[in-house]
Amino acid sequence: MTFKKQRVTVLGSTGSVGVNTLDVIACHLERFEVFALSAATQVELLLAQCEQFKPTYAVMVSEPPARLLAEKIKANGLSVQVLWAPGALEMIASHELVDTVMAAIVGAAGLAPCMAAAKAGKRLLLANKEALVVGGDVFMQAVRAGGAKLLPIDSEHSAIFQSLPEDPASWPQRVEKIILTASGGPFRTRQPASLRHVTPDEACAHPNWVMGRKISVDSATMMNKALEVIEAKYLFGLTPQQIEVVIHPQSIIHSMVQYRDTSVVAQLGTPDMRVPIAYGLAWPDRITSGAKALDFTALATMTFEVPDDKLFPGLPLAWKVLNAPVGSTAVLNAANEMAVAAFLNKRIRFDHIHDVNDATLDAVALSEVNDIEGLLALDARARRVACQIIERLEA
Repeated sequence: MTFKKQRVTVLGSTGSVGVNTLDVIACHLERFEVFALSAATQVELLLAQCEQFKPTYAVMVSEPPARLLAEKIKANGLSVQVLWAPGALEMIASHELVDTVMAAIVGAAGLAPCMAAAKAGKRLLLANKEALVVGGDVFMQAVRAGGAKLLPIDSEHSAIFQSLPEDPASWPQRVEKIILTASGGPFRTRQPASLRHVTPDEACAHPNWVMGRKISVDSATMMNKALEVIEAKYLFGLTPQQIEVVIHPQSIIHSMVQYRDTSVVAQLGTPDMRVPIAYGLAWPDRITSGAKALDFTALATMTFEVPDDKLFPGLPLAWKVLNAPVGSTAVLNAANEMAVAAFLNKRIRFDHIHDVNDATLDAVALSEVNDIEGLLALDARARRVACQIIERLEA
């Protein structure tokens, strides 16, 4: 069978999702070709990716690493064009030759290129949950206006998407609620008082998934699940009360949909990001992902627990901001990014992350926000407030 090749831009190609995306593409070069790659600082890895996939463009976020990459590209005889100017990410996300955009840039920095891809009507594979957490209705309006196809790549949201009826119009009548599963991270069995002594390396040692340091810390605090609750609300058009979280330490069931008749449909698999990536790239087809198949005979047990709000105080903030004025979700995300960075730099304790998030939500006054410029301004204001709170905690 022959296919019209999809031209793919990978935003954040040197991160874990980006690397896994290129791994899947490498197994299906008859279906996909890489049009552009982007990275923040990892020059050598991006160079290796350019050598393997020979994209038209490679984008870095600042001039010094971009100039270094350009020198190495030239020395290796590659024809890749290296960019770093403002708007470069938006350009490679919305370029007329691009069919599919993998949005894997961590944090609010990924919002602008995601918006550009949405407005340009691309197939948008969303691994950047912050685009929805920060963008909310503004982002979803851009998706609808541009005619983009939005496919979730987070394992939980991909699982929900795969478990829902094909016709979104039927969801309100048929779906009772969705159940997002969470591993519980590395501190699920710890006493809350002991978390003040957690080190960055301990927080980044996830028991099931291989991820970057920021998202690993979010998993340890379960703020990643709070952000996923917000993302699910916008992705699937549900009320906050229709979203539930359950801890499932084995990470075999990736999430579930409970229907009106109380039946539950779940998606299961090994904890490997190549599975939802392959699904998003090929949808509605199914292609090999490179992941190991699930062996039911090797499963000792599957267990489920209610999240402990004392151990994971950040999780309830998801419902707090979803029931608060528009913009509250952007404030929470900005505060959390600042708090996690401060923790990783050993400026604040692990248990201070929640204190920063909660205090920033209380301190930032909200006004009406209805465009990306307003959202980015709100994001910047929340970061300034969070920075002040962090400085007080350091004193």
